[in-house]
Amino acid sequence: MAAFSYNTAAELFPAAIRKKKRAGFAYRRFGTAAEAVRFAIEELPADSLNGAYLQVDEARFDQSGIRTLYESQDFPLERRPRAPEPEPASADANADAA
Repeated sequence: MAAFSYNTAAELFPAAIRKKKRAGFAYRRFGTAAEAVRFAIEELPADSLNGAYLQVDEARFDQSGIRTLYESQDFPLERRPRAPEPEPASADANADAA
C-alpha cells in the first residue's frame, strides 16, 4: 500500500442506495482518517458499513479498504472491541415467553 496519512481529514459516506428507511448513519466528517476508520469499524452497524466509503484527499476506500487500514500495523489509535449490536425484538420471542 502507498504511504497513507492517518492524520489527514476524512469523510465517511453512507451507501448510495438504502432499502430500509431507518435512522442510520449519514455523511460524517472527521478531523483525522484514523478517527473515521475506527468509527467505521468499531461503531457502525455492519449493514451500514456495507456499501459505505471513506474519502481521504483524493483516495476512496470501500468496506474492504477501511478494514485494511484498521488492521494495518500503522494504525495509530488503540483498537477497542466492537460494541455488540442490539438484537431485534421479534413477535416469536414474546410468544415463547407466554
